[in-house]
Amino acid sequence: MAHILIAAPHKSSGKTTITLGLCAALAHRNYRVQAFKKGPDYIDPMWLARASGRPCYNLDFHTQSDAEIRATFARASSDTDLALIEGNMGMFDSVDPDGASSNAALAVLLGAPVVLVVNTQGMNRSIAPLILGFQHFDPTVRVAGVILNNVAGRRHETKLRSAVERYTDLPVLGLIHRNPELTIDERHLGLVPSNEADQADWAIDRIVGILGDQLDLDGILAVGASAEPVTAPAPELASIAKGRVRIGIARDAAFGFYYPDDLEKLEATGAELVPFDALHDQELPAVDGLFIGGGFPETQMDALAANGSLRNAIREAIDAGLPVYAECGGLMYLTRSIRWGDRMAEMVGVIPADTVMHKRPVGRGYVRLRATGAHPWRLDADGKSGLEFNAHEFHYSSLENLSEVTFAYDIVRGSGVDGRHDGIAYRNLLANYTHLRSVEGYHWAVDFVEFVRRVRAGSGRLPFTNRRSSL
Repeated sequence: MAHILIAAPHKSSGKTTITLGLCAALAHRNYRVQAFKKGPDYIDPMWLARASGRPCYNLDFHTQSDAEIRATFARASSDTDLALIEGNMGMFDSVDPDGASSNAALAVLLGAPVVLVVNTQGMNRSIAPLILGFQHFDPTVRVAGVILNNVAGRRHETKLRSAVERYTDLPVLGLIHRNPELTIDERHLGLVPSNEADQADWAIDRIVGILGDQLDLDGILAVGASAEPVTAPAPELASIAKGRVRIGIARDAAFGFYYPDDLEKLEATGAELVPFDALHDQELPAVDGLFIGGGFPETQMDALAANGSLRNAIREAIDAGLPVYAECGGLMYLTRSIRWGDRMAEMVGVIPADTVMHKRPVGRGYVRLRATGAHPWRLDADGKSGLEFNAHEFHYSSLENLSEVTFAYDIVRGSGVDGRHDGIAYRNLLANYTHLRSVEGYHWAVDFVEFVRRVRAGSGRLPFTNRRSSL
């Protein structure tokens, strides 16, 4: 099982562009490439999945145990020629002072050799002590090669290569010359998601065309082949003997933030996922429940507002008791309106609040939630009220003019809706800013499908949990 972890001394070194180029370049050579992203992220994995032609999976110490990380990695990469793990932040950066959740720790856990991407702008001979420091800081981590990025020209290239070859024993696996075309349009959450970017395939081909002869693909494959094998038991899948349910899932330019393994667990638990387009579909498909994930509804708010037929259908379905789960962008869509600067657009209106966009993040990073007895799914019925679990959030919006609502979660750590609570519960709706991950700490996908199944059978529908006032 050949694999490599792509790391860097600090963020914004070019890891994503280079990993993207590697995925596409190797895929063009008919290699089966499996991409992974360390930490919570939707946008980079969407691009990596598009480049590799396979779903990209997240490996996250905050939401997954070591065993679960190994199992996720082993399952997804078992039939591939090379697995590429894109790190986040700097190689040794971590929320833990001992680095327990760092990229370096992930490399050790998976026996992955590290290829270090270094932004060389403004340095030449100093590249050597920088590389040596990263190479020897932690002897349990094997730095196996370097890719020198943002090289100014041939003269700069010669000086850099000379310093690396003279003072280190690492191979130079790439020399990437500075090129403004090696960028993808940015927005407030990072890279524009690939499901929204115009001509995304053209952008990937452009990057491959530039990087192709600047990367030592054979050398990178050789480094990957030196990785330690990863074996792990296959995760147990939930039984679907109780019957399948149909769950509509918003998949369009406004909503596209979904973890592929969460979707796989929904399906394994008995859900048939039925995609719908919130911008263009006039009616809901025939479904037993809805899942509206995160995304950028503010960039599509005029089109969402113009589709009044679907907004009315969703509002009526929720009022009638249809089970619905919404995250972040989905929560925003279900409020009365979205305001961004001097623009405002009407939304579904089932949540008694207005969404307002801000220039800086309102909630960002890891969170920990504690379920309350108002949680509409199976938590209370199974005696799980008070269950605590980890998740994450990243939103530039907040809710204003919020009427009295019932919350499904108390915030142990994080921001949520009001700094103390998250998860607005109304009838069979749960809508939160927090992004959940269906993992050992809390298999939300299993609980949601089971709840949808109970509601369809007539035994799980709950009464109103709050009054929607001032609509």
